[in-house]
Amino acid sequence: MIYRFRVILDNDTEDDIFRDLEIRETDSLEDLHNIITQSFGFDGTEMASFYLSDDQWNQGEEISLFDLSEDNSARLMNETEISSVVHEVQPKMIYIYDFLSMWTFYVELAEIVEEAKGADYPNLMFVQGQVPDEAPDKLFEADTDDDLDEFEDGIDVDDYNNLDFDENWN
Repeated sequence: MIYRFRVILDNDTEDDIFRDLEIRETDSLEDLHNIITQSFGFDGTEMASFYLSDDQWNQGEEISLFDLSEDNSARLMNETEISSVVHEVQPKMIYIYDFLSMWTFYVELAEIVEEAKGADYPNLMFVQGQVPDEAPDKLFEADTDDDLDEFEDGIDVDDYNNLDFDENWN
């Protein structure tokens, strides 16, 4: 079977930048990595990882290009068949290329089709948008916590005269 993916660049512009790709279900994630980097115009020499994702694009298990772990326990792209991590129930992954620039892509399985006779795979089906010269800036924000008064004790820490250090000293 052939997996059709839409790979969308996470950017902060109004322009949609994505590629539609076809690849065999039995190919490895390294093969998917290669077609993604080629289709977006990267040389493919930088570190990269796929992250399994849920429907809200929360980052899950990492599958990396190289094993940089101390105990050699990392899951690797070249050892991971696409169909073992992506399927109709689990159709989304996050792909990060070049950890210094943090090019971030949303990879979603669009459909599974029969292999066309005489077609070469992987295949770049469609291109939308131009890749910017630099990776879009990432804005990292903490989740807002509305329960900030959990430990509120009524003490005004700016009122030094009424803190009673002698009385409350441990």
